[in-house]
Amino acid sequence: MSTAAKKWYQLNGTDADVVLSTRVRLARNLSGYPFPCVMNDEQRAKVNALVRDAVENGGSVIGSRFACIDLSEKSREELVSLVERHLISPEFAGKPAGRMLMLLDDESVSLMLCEEDHLRLQVLEPGLALDKAYDMADKLDTLLSERLNFAASEKLGYLTACPTNLGTAMRASVMVHLPALERTGALRSLSSSIAKLGLTIRGMYGEGSGSRGAVYQISNQETLGVTEKSTIEKLSGIISQLIKLERDAREKLMANPAEQDRVWRALGVLRTARMISSEEFIELYSQLRLGVASGQIKGVTLDALSELSAKVQPATMLVDAGTALTPAQRDARRAEMIRAMLGE
Repeated sequence: MSTAAKKWYQLNGTDADVVLSTRVRLARNLSGYPFPCVMNDEQRAKVNALVRDAVENGGSVIGSRFACIDLSEKSREELVSLVERHLISPEFAGKPAGRMLMLLDDESVSLMLCEEDHLRLQVLEPGLALDKAYDMADKLDTLLSERLNFAASEKLGYLTACPTNLGTAMRASVMVHLPALERTGALRSLSSSIAKLGLTIRGMYGEGSGSRGAVYQISNQETLGVTEKSTIEKLSGIISQLIKLERDAREKLMANPAEQDRVWRALGVLRTARMISSEEFIELYSQLRLGVASGQIKGVTLDALSELSAKVQPATMLVDAGTALTPAQRDARRAEMIRAMLGE
């Protein structure tokens, strides 16, 4: 597969040995319409139509690259697959009626219509790319604001369904893989320090989700009384420090022969197993990624691991298969795909 044909989540960016992805999300509501939680079907349809028109007829070339997806027409597996690829939120997938998704062809930009707010504009980039993601989000926000009247006040900034999003209504987050800091126990004290700086650390699917495979999301909590750029700068500074701490901890951890053995065993299982559950894969994947990032394991790239991780998620596998699979069939298919990509 050529680089040009790949989706954003199949690639690695800057500092990919620690940072998996960057996300910038803006919440917006249209003046004159109630929040989605109290909207009727007619109002939802109108808001969806207005945003779609603003995207497709806004005079920008990028508008033609969006696909419009009616969530009510998608199967449960297709909806969960979108969540697995971080293109929509679990809450958005949970109640598909009256909701639409506008998705860029490389899936780096998604617009969730009538989620908690009328519009959730999300930009995703591989690796550490806060400035790039924010720049794209800001440009799209400006483009949309030329055709849509967003609800805002001079005192409170952008008006949102949840008061915690008032102000910039921007959430910037970075997905990081921190196996060394987790293994050494240093992550607990770091979490407390991060919270004191106005940031929060969560699991890979955001609020309410736990960590799996040492993957964490770090994002801003403050949106009122701050600027978008100051938020990006603060988060960028914290992530840069975390990257250094993880690399230092990784170097010390991997000097231990027992830890080296763990990553090589993970590679061995992944290359030879005939059945692998999603839970087992996540833990083995985390170990293998640690081995590759530390330089212990050669011949496997971080790019290949990112592509592999995207393809073997449960719902995504079902969608790609185009047929129902029992849990055992799915585990066997996952193992087969892993062997094919890593080399048996």
